[in-house]
Amino acid sequence: MVWAYVAGFQLVTSSYDIISFGFYGLLLSLHVLVQSLFAFIEHRRMRARTKPCTFTKTIGFTISAYQEDPVYLRECLNSVKALKYPPELLRIVMVIDGNSEDDQYMMDMFKEVFAEYDPGLYVWKNNYHSWDPTQVEQDVEMASVTADHTVTDDLQRYEVERLIQTKRCVCIMQKWGGKREVMYTAFKALGSSVDYVQVCDSDTKLDSLATVELCKVLESNSRYGAVGGDVMILNMKDSYISFMSSLRYWMAFNIERACQSFFNCVSCISGPLGLYRNDVLQQFLESWYNQKFLGTHCTFGDDRHLTNRMLSMGYATKYTAQSRCYTETPAQFLRWLNQQTRWTKSYFREWLYNAMWWHKHHLWMTYESIVSGIFPFFVTATIIQLFWTGTLWDILWILCCIQLIGLVKATYACILRQNPVMVFMSLYSALYMTSLLPAKYFAILTMTKSSWGTSGRRKIVGNYMPLLPLSVWAAILLSGFGSAEDALKITH
Repeated sequence: MVWAYVAGFQLVTSSYDIISFGFYGLLLSLHVLVQSLFAFIEHRRMRARTKPCTFTKTIGFTISAYQEDPVYLRECLNSVKALKYPPELLRIVMVIDGNSEDDQYMMDMFKEVFAEYDPGLYVWKNNYHSWDPTQVEQDVEMASVTADHTVTDDLQRYEVERLIQTKRCVCIMQKWGGKREVMYTAFKALGSSVDYVQVCDSDTKLDSLATVELCKVLESNSRYGAVGGDVMILNMKDSYISFMSSLRYWMAFNIERACQSFFNCVSCISGPLGLYRNDVLQQFLESWYNQKFLGTHCTFGDDRHLTNRMLSMGYATKYTAQSRCYTETPAQFLRWLNQQTRWTKSYFREWLYNAMWWHKHHLWMTYESIVSGIFPFFVTATIIQLFWTGTLWDILWILCCIQLIGLVKATYACILRQNPVMVFMSLYSALYMTSLLPAKYFAILTMTKSSWGTSGRRKIVGNYMPLLPLSVWAAILLSGFGSAEDALKITH
């Protein structure tokens, strides 16, 4: 494909090369059609499942919270409370990333919503990786010899584990350490006390049958290690950005991940809605938390790496659209750009890790990973070449063709979803080429920077660094366009 692209090999071309169709276009067209076909078959498979949930598996339901909007948090907690899964089999654990007075409102809300279950509440001054393990023996001896019941760091850790393993509903506030630290606390404290572990974010509103449908999939086959559900946008009407994100989410889950599920190799079980086999998860818990890339400890991309770890064990990962939830997405452009930059960092980092397990799974995982991994570089080469060698007419014509192709794909999506709103998906190409594409290169260059990401929803975004690649991208294209115009004038 690279040779055909560089050589300009064309399968079909019109007079004066106004319209041409090459090997690259043929491959992508076939890719979309085949992907949609297998996604369609997988949807039918999931809907055809008639075996009911056994309601025998214990589930540790984990909620990760950080400076959450009170409205979203209340909706999340109420939806968890309304889940149609036996309460005695569900152990709800919310871990808050932060233990200051500013974070107290989240624990208070948890206590209010789950008041009837006598929730366990605990403010931990540290977390699993900030206490001193060398003090363990001294603390235990001191506590046993003296009558002083002062809770030490290590005894606090034991109290956290005791609460989570004995109480039905528990909320822990701990020292700030990032989302992976929060998830680790829930996983580690649960230990082997449950059969499955479900993950959820504090801005997620779940369908009442979400857990039941996920559980059905894992119960259907012992080789299924994890399963994810359909994540939709809660605030799609807030802005153009959130609306476009809602359309992109539908394509990502109901076409791309549904197709991956057909081949038992979903690349990412999304953080808002996922269920894992706990016995397998506990096997790679430490290696998942201690992940490093180029010597730097990884803090983001926790859900994608969790999925990759499950795939590395040889287990299948699945997707079901029967399990649904709604989650908040950035409505402001800068917050969205920060989010996409962070996601792209984890994507390319996990792409390298995932490549080591291609041989353990279906060939589709290898094929799709390669296609999706190199696609941005083909688009970049095309755009730069166009602006540096083409005329204004060439640029306008190519952009019109791109929009036309986008309309064709959007129409196809309308048919698949049976909803005309998908026609607006054709506008996503403009957002991709002007913003998302340059952000990908910025993400690659700053792979080891873990401090740049989205902030809590109660704070204004203060990170403007992702705007830098947009400026550089605009300068490259405009400079090339100016050079091409000057060359054309000299020729004339």
